[in-house]
Amino acid sequence: MHTFEPSELLKRLPKQFFAELVGKAAAVAAQGHDVINLGQGNPDQPTPGHIVEALQSAAANPLNHKYPPFRGHSYLKEAAAAYYNREYGVDLEPESEVAILFGGKTGLVEVVQCLLNPGDTVLVPDPGYPDYWSGIELARARMEMMPLTAAHDFLPSYEDIPAEVAARAKLMFLNYPNNPTGSTATEAFFRETVRFAEEHQICVVHDFAYGSIGYEGHKPLSYLQTPGAKENGIEIYTLSKTYNMAGWRTAFAVGNASVIESLNLLQDHMYVSLFGAVQEAAAAALLGPQQCVQELVDRYESRRDTLISGLRSIGWEVQAPGGSFFVWLPVPGGHTSRSFADLLLTQAHVVVAPGIGFGGCGEGYVRVSLVSEEARLVEAVRRIAKLKLFS
Repeated sequence: MHTFEPSELLKRLPKQFFAELVGKAAAVAAQGHDVINLGQGNPDQPTPGHIVEALQSAAANPLNHKYPPFRGHSYLKEAAAAYYNREYGVDLEPESEVAILFGGKTGLVEVVQCLLNPGDTVLVPDPGYPDYWSGIELARARMEMMPLTAAHDFLPSYEDIPAEVAARAKLMFLNYPNNPTGSTATEAFFRETVRFAEEHQICVVHDFAYGSIGYEGHKPLSYLQTPGAKENGIEIYTLSKTYNMAGWRTAFAVGNASVIESLNLLQDHMYVSLFGAVQEAAAAALLGPQQCVQELVDRYESRRDTLISGLRSIGWEVQAPGGSFFVWLPVPGGHTSRSFADLLLTQAHVVVAPGIGFGGCGEGYVRVSLVSEEARLVEAVRRIAKLKLFS
């Protein structure tokens, strides 16, 4: 059989970081070890029952067996707008300021191709979600990294961006609550973001994947709550984390009408929108009872507190995240993020994500997720303690 050579474009794509992580964990598990996987961000709880029931009912409707409208059903866009008005006090025009997406990742990859030409500059958080890099490579654009450091609360410092880089930049990715650091944004930071973006005519893309997950009574801020944000940016919201719907691949982009139109136009050439029954279920999630969301946040907060107290009890000096379901942990002296992650996998059979996989500034950290039951988190701490790394 002839082997066809992949395109140069495919060859340039960055290596899939999480695929490598899964492979390493699977190899250890195949040896018969009980592996505790804290390296991935795949929600472990089921989708709430009322959402599943909405899907089941809608799937039986023959109208949903046909092609949906190219840009999705109006009722789902109206539900997204109603959700933003209820949760954040943000007014959106459903048809021009909402685009339905095949998962948040799709929108994050697509938006670069919608707005940039080869050689254009994108400002990217470092550390940050690796799939930002994929869309940038597909568009043949270039990245300029914005370091996120503990000294600056893992927020980019705009005053440290060289003037010539800011002048070239056409697009900027942000993500709060943050993956991988778990940090959250402030009103003052978002106001500064609007000012910086307006000064340099930069489109801001705020990845709001963990928008529902804030701790100690603090509700994460939407970028669009900031005066002037809609003039220069969009927000990408996924139902994956808020409603445990990761496998449903349902999300939407909201904000600047010109960017929304570009996303819709690109998707006109790629998809015929989501299965209608999934759209009905998504609307039921956004408009229905929200107690399930608070219960989920409470569960993650309890897990966070259990893990943090456990790690501190073995001498590991760690900080609790303000949001998301990730914890960003400094590695002990004498280790890189990869060597430490490999040590935990091979010796404790605990999977963590090495920080270097999220960018150069991620070196010196590992990311741990809270998508395992508390008993497994306690067991992970017990195994790590036996390595006597912090005594």
